[in-house]
Amino acid sequence: MWGRILSLGVAGGARLCRRSLFTMRLKSSEFQSLFTEGLKGLTELFEQNQYELRIAGGAVRDLLSAKRPEDVDFATTATPEEMKAMFQSAGIRMINNKGETHGTITARLHNENFEVTTLRVDVQTDGRHAEVEFTTDWQKDAERRDLTINSMFLGLDGTLYDYFNGYEDLQKRKVRFVGSAEQRIQEDYLRILRYFRFYGKVALQPDDHDPETLTAIRDNGRGLAAISGERVWVELKKIMVGNHTAHLLELIYDLELSQYIGLPPGGDVDEMKRVWHNAKDHAPKPMTILAALLQSKEEVEKMDVRLKVSREEKTLAQFLVRYKRDLCKNEEEPESLKPFTDFITDSRELDSKSKVCELLKYQGEHKLLSALGRWSIPNFPVSGHDLRRMGITSGKEIGSTLQKLRDVWKKSHYHMDKEELLSYIKP
Repeated sequence: MWGRILSLGVAGGARLCRRSLFTMRLKSSEFQSLFTEGLKGLTELFEQNQYELRIAGGAVRDLLSAKRPEDVDFATTATPEEMKAMFQSAGIRMINNKGETHGTITARLHNENFEVTTLRVDVQTDGRHAEVEFTTDWQKDAERRDLTINSMFLGLDGTLYDYFNGYEDLQKRKVRFVGSAEQRIQEDYLRILRYFRFYGKVALQPDDHDPETLTAIRDNGRGLAAISGERVWVELKKIMVGNHTAHLLELIYDLELSQYIGLPPGGDVDEMKRVWHNAKDHAPKPMTILAALLQSKEEVEKMDVRLKVSREEKTLAQFLVRYKRDLCKNEEEPESLKPFTDFITDSRELDSKSKVCELLKYQGEHKLLSALGRWSIPNFPVSGHDLRRMGITSGKEIGSTLQKLRDVWKKSHYHMDKEELLSYIKP
């Protein structure tokens, strides 16, 4: 079923006073697969109490793209207090009450959690947070969302409710803000990075932006400085592993946003583009791509201060910055893993192999990457206890002897066993 229903909107600001509500009926297998016993029970409960319940946001976008969403969020006309009373009356457990002030109640039915949020309108925003009021108007809730493709609702009968041409934009693979791009950005400056993230998720072409959108982003980019590093890094990581990453990072520099989000002002964009091309088909970690922009230990530190990356991510950045030029294949034996396996066995760190794999992605050494994936770190067969049994008791001598034997073992490509190695020790 297809149709357009004319819907009255709210006059004022950038909001359109009349919108054409687009509806259609979805009956896909991905949609039908959502109906577990828990969701059936939730649907029946809201119907019995005469509250509307619809799927909201990203899950709708995924379903319209023939994908089964990993997470499903729900929106409702019921207030948090009404939901609590309804769930309590039905003997349904509620968990995680942290979202209640924002209108979200999480109910547990048939061992599943369902996050349901009351429809809202923004009363006041400061570029980071919003004060909200509850509403029963679906269009008003859709108006406060960031992108048209994220502003749709899906009824539990399969009816799509689309107030801002989100379905059409999704079909055309266009990423647009709801209404005025400038107004949406000023409500929450993180939406700049969300725009780039969804562009990498949805758009077919690397440079198909609306000019007015890029102008609004450039004019409001400084607002990103007030967004916490943790929130910025969450979005940046998703940009790094999406489509068009090289184009989007270059655009971030062209729009003069790098200074506000922890990227080095003199980032080597050409190197980043080369690395992304090398690594994109081999599941690189986000930091592997970002490290191409970093040129020194000091830049890694500055990046970490702003973005608050994890310890694992920081040490990977330090490793890549230090070794991306110094640890590379032997040109005389280009198919040999030895430089890399020697490094791994010498480092004796649990994650050394993982780091070297990211280095090979960075360098574009795909054959060596595949070979290293099949290689297991061997155990050095000699211990200090073995040397003490041979009469070597000095700790310093034990250490130097073990290192000499380790060098011999590496030259044998890790094939020599304990007896062969100990035979090198003079009685």
